[in-house]
Amino acid sequence: MSQQAAPDPIKVLIVEDDALTRRTLSLAIESSPELKLVAALECVKPSLEWLASGDVDVLLTDLGLPDGSGIEIIRACVKLQPKCDILVITMSSDEDSVLACIEAGASGYVLKDAGRLDVVRAVLDLRAGGSPISPIIARKVLARMRDPKKAGADDGSAQTVFLTKREAAILDRIARGDSYGDVAKLLSLSVGTVQTHIKNIYDKLSVHSRGEAVFEAHRRGLLQLDGLKGRA
Repeated sequence: MSQQAAPDPIKVLIVEDDALTRRTLSLAIESSPELKLVAALECVKPSLEWLASGDVDVLLTDLGLPDGSGIEIIRACVKLQPKCDILVITMSSDEDSVLACIEAGASGYVLKDAGRLDVVRAVLDLRAGGSPISPIIARKVLARMRDPKKAGADDGSAQTVFLTKREAAILDRIARGDSYGDVAKLLSLSVGTVQTHIKNIYDKLSVHSRGEAVFEAHRRGLLQLDGLKGRA
């Protein structure tokens, strides 16, 4: 009587910019015979390239990354790896970030500081059809859904936009009228890096110019133009 072959391990991709956290998550995945770590990356660009050519069952991603937002990776994963399950592991408990991730395609959202995270159990639950979510996040989402003033956009047409801290800082500076060179010098970045962030901001806001970006960001509550007039 032949023995039934063991199922293939669940292939996991990790995207996390903090080296210690990335290593901790990697070791946890590698410790389980049911899981297989296929890559552990730290930025958006290599992650998008990997998703375009690799094969993965579960994506674990942070949100705030050096070259963009984890939401970009989530959207790309949904398009390129439609059978992949997505779990956000982050420090951000901001309601807009949570809802933006869910809308983009994430099935789970857990906080790094919510006790000792059993990442193996979270991955297995996710793959089995569950939705791992930190209790504090679940409460916030439920409260948001119960409060129509918080839950709805002004006309119901605007999608939630999530900007990284770096993108928000750059948007703030260009709203003040700073040149790309000024922004690069102030934030200790190259002009090319600033331009890349600007492109990401334009894509997220669906605009094509600085003026449109400032107007749209203000309309969505990402900028307060009155406050900018009195600031240096």
